[in-house]
Amino acid sequence: MISIDKKNNVATLTFQRPEALNAFNEEMFDSVADALLNTAEEDDVKVLIITGAGRAFSAGLDLTTVGAKGAAPKHGFPGMFEAFIDYPKPILLAINGIGVGFGCTICGLADLVFMAESARLKCPFTSLGLSAEAGSTITFPGLMGHQAATWALMSSEWLDAESCKQSGLVFSVCPDDALLSIVSRHADILAEKPLSSLITNKELLMAPKRDALREVNEVETVAISSLMGGPANLEAIAAFKEKRQADFSTL
Repeated sequence: MISIDKKNNVATLTFQRPEALNAFNEEMFDSVADALLNTAEEDDVKVLIITGAGRAFSAGLDLTTVGAKGAAPKHGFPGMFEAFIDYPKPILLAINGIGVGFGCTICGLADLVFMAESARLKCPFTSLGLSAEAGSTITFPGLMGHQAATWALMSSEWLDAESCKQSGLVFSVCPDDALLSIVSRHADILAEKPLSSLITNKELLMAPKRDALREVNEVETVAISSLMGGPANLEAIAAFKEKRQADFSTL
């Protein structure tokens, strides 16, 4: 589901479901949460980079798992969300390809976001008959401004890398083949600094926002639950599964 590589006090977490465009199922939520909790406590990790394997960063929730019955997750999305907002060290995203749903809203939970020139992001919530998640109803306006955030969260349209940079959603746009080297260079600069200083500065930046993020995530979860299973949502999920089955039948 994921891999972790460490070098020079920098850990790189890579989403490893390329066959599913790195979409999240319960096992992946748990794996990412465990990785965040573990590296948060490891003194040899000062900075965390998150990226995706293959041509996608992450396609968000794996809709093929919606409604499936299985064992209760260890952390699930709620536990992973908590691990993100409590993470004490800098998180850098290296968005290497498409990012959909949480693959986009994760930008609001990171400290620095780098995006490949060819990468694109999308919040597909309205096209699924749902509402926004992961605290994005406050993180996106804070990063992008109200109107750009409204378009991103309501239009279900693709956002190209340059428009993401101009709006403030991402810190830097990089050539595709140089993305990881550029992100690593920035991570190395941070990792040269004392860990205590990095943690203290991160806490000062996060302390005013953490409670607000928890509160809005609860409100968003209630809103999503009220829409999940409604006519618009059921129609969208059925259409997605039908298209996915048709796509695989042609392979």
